[in-house]
Parts: sequence; C-alpha cells; structure tokens
Amino acid sequence: MYLIAIAWVYVVLMMSLAESSIIAGIMTFIFYCIIPLGLVLYILSSPARKRQRKLDEDAQRKIHSSNPSKSD
Repeated sequence: MYLIAIAWVYVVLMMSLAESSIIAGIMTFIFYCIIPLGLVLYILSSPARKRQRKLDEDAQRKIHSSNPSKSD
C-alpha cells in the first residue's frame, strides 16, 4: 500500500514541477496528492485501526479481570 502511495507522490511531484508557475505547482500537489492520498490512506487503514482498538479493549479487559480492584 505504501509503495503505491510513494509512486503516486512521485508522479504528482513531477506534474507539479511541470506547471507554469509556483502557485499552480503547489495547488496541483495539494489537490492531486495531499488531499486525495490522505483520504485514501485514512480509509484503507480503517481495518487496522479497528483491530488495534479491539486488541486494546481485550487487553484492558484482561487486566481488569486478573487484577480486581476495589469498587468506590
């Protein structure tokens, strides 16, 4: 997944460098690379975030079940 993202950054960087002005190059990089790539990586990493959240919850349950604390 990251290899494709790096390749996309390279392609858009080359597109940005070919623009006629610096502002156009910056806007091309922002609107063709940073925003879409950030959104795609966020969406594609959703299953990993869910797995990590579940592992954290299971670890918390295991800690609480093995070390019962006093109730206030």
